[in-house]
Amino acid sequence: MPRARHPCIPPKCPPCFPGCPIPMLRQQTPRPPLPALPTPFGCHPLLRTPHPAVFSPEKVPEKLDAIVIGSGIGGLAVAVLLAKVGRRVLVLEQHGRLGGCCHAFSEKGFEFDTGIHYVGELRDGSLWRFLVDQLTDGQLEWAPMPPTFDAVVLGEPGRDKAIQLCTGTRTYFNRLKEQFPGEEAAIDEFKRLVKVMGPWGFWVLGVLKLLPLPLVRLLSRSGLLSLLSPSCRMTSRSVKDVVDGLTTNAKLRAVFSYIFPTYGVLPSKASFSLHSILVQHYLRGAWYPKGGSGEIVFHTIPIIQKAGGNVLGRAPVQSILLDSQGKACGVSVKKGQDVVNIFAPIIISDAGIFNTYERLLPPEARALPEIQSRLRMATHGEGGFSVFVGLRGSSQELGLQATNYYIYSDNNLDQMYVLSRDEAAANIPLLFVTSPSAKDPTWEMRYPGKSTLSIITMAKYEWFEEWKDKPVHKRGDAYEDVKKTFVDAVMQTVFKLYPHIEDKVEYVSGGTPLTNQHYIASPRGEFYGMDHDMARTQIEAIATARPQTAVPNLYLTGQDVAVCGFAGALQGAFLCTSAILKRNIYLDAMQLRKRVQGSNGKKKI
Repeated sequence: MPRARHPCIPPKCPPCFPGCPIPMLRQQTPRPPLPALPTPFGCHPLLRTPHPAVFSPEKVPEKLDAIVIGSGIGGLAVAVLLAKVGRRVLVLEQHGRLGGCCHAFSEKGFEFDTGIHYVGELRDGSLWRFLVDQLTDGQLEWAPMPPTFDAVVLGEPGRDKAIQLCTGTRTYFNRLKEQFPGEEAAIDEFKRLVKVMGPWGFWVLGVLKLLPLPLVRLLSRSGLLSLLSPSCRMTSRSVKDVVDGLTTNAKLRAVFSYIFPTYGVLPSKASFSLHSILVQHYLRGAWYPKGGSGEIVFHTIPIIQKAGGNVLGRAPVQSILLDSQGKACGVSVKKGQDVVNIFAPIIISDAGIFNTYERLLPPEARALPEIQSRLRMATHGEGGFSVFVGLRGSSQELGLQATNYYIYSDNNLDQMYVLSRDEAAANIPLLFVTSPSAKDPTWEMRYPGKSTLSIITMAKYEWFEEWKDKPVHKRGDAYEDVKKTFVDAVMQTVFKLYPHIEDKVEYVSGGTPLTNQHYIASPRGEFYGMDHDMARTQIEAIATARPQTAVPNLYLTGQDVAVCGFAGALQGAFLCTSAILKRNIYLDAMQLRKRVQGSNGKKKI
């Protein structure tokens, strides 16, 4: 049954205000609840078809305005924003599934998300929710997670009590005080630091990339930026340094630092400024897309297609084409044994800085001083190991919770991760455990009597590098044995967290950094693109990581332009669109939001 367009989103509208560059940005009205939909077995329940449109030359629209390499949210968002101003955009994805880390896949009758676990700042009325709604014409619904959105276990689940992190700034810190009596002063100071830097930090990232680079350098070297922005003052202080100065309580230090896996850098190597942004991001709650992360893809692609563009899978881009003047003018795509050249005046890469500069650019462009300088400033982020579990029984029957669990084997979050592969497999140092089926209010309707878990731990690419040249699914028994060792160790901990599931497992699968390399084209299996270490978060490094490149008409989008995660990749897309249109999309959206709230008589939240 096809899903009808919501009637409050007309096909065309006049500009929302004089000079509005995005005529389809508009007031969004909540859509009514959707009826239960029949779900064909083996396909995404809302996409209706088991596979996306597969690339072929005849599916390429004529007179393209732009080509986007990669269908992660950074690439899809740029394509949607350009489509909203009438640009015809082609998005090319190397994988058979669209969405990058937003894609969902099905195995043995179970559906699994790959990268969207929860998103902050999506409360009604917030600017971030307003921006996100524009990308789906207000059709994507977000389900709030429970008041205790995260829980931290330091030690062994079932034996050591979980520490709760709760929604709402006041509740978050008051609950910490209840769990750590006698540490009120340390918690109040942590709260002060987060509140001072968190709100500033995310937007400062954008401002530094929008200002002229020489001006940023002048402000930075003069010390004015550090005077004006608290987040800039803290870029050179590590999480460990700040937290150790707040308290001698090892357990509280760990809880202050617990969220570091969301950006993949140990507390001793991560900037407290970046850490504060992540803590602040979830203080007012967390949300999960109703219907799973595949819904994000479902609601963005039609907007691109309506403007005359298209989104095609199984379209591995081999190279970026340059004209005689060195300007980007197209891409070459491998189709079977043939190579198809596609041309457009604007090329946008959501493939990450390493893929774009080291693999896709021709040698003469790769050798440009600006390109080499940018590569010298970048290092690969940390890899990861994922476990996907399908269970017999509903989340309620199995006792699964919508709360995310961070499980650490020790209070010292830095020391425990200095491990070899064998040591890590014998004693998994950290786990992130989440249940998509428990978080999604539509799950039981779509998959009655089934449940899922997704588990993630950090893993070094080097641990699996010996099999990197072997084809997927054919890496041999030794590789599978190593994977099984990790999976078994992970599951032993998970069974302690959820003891009722041990005899309910129907499907379990592990993914190494090589799996990430294959499916999301991360060069060394990294989850978050470039490393988010201290060097990346220095003022000049932030300002230098811009969508514009040394190759005319070539732009970057996604995580490597801003920061990691769904929100970071989206910010990369807004910055990229602003650069292409030569307009500040943030200011346009803020002006529109103000007008919408005024017309609705709503107070600003």
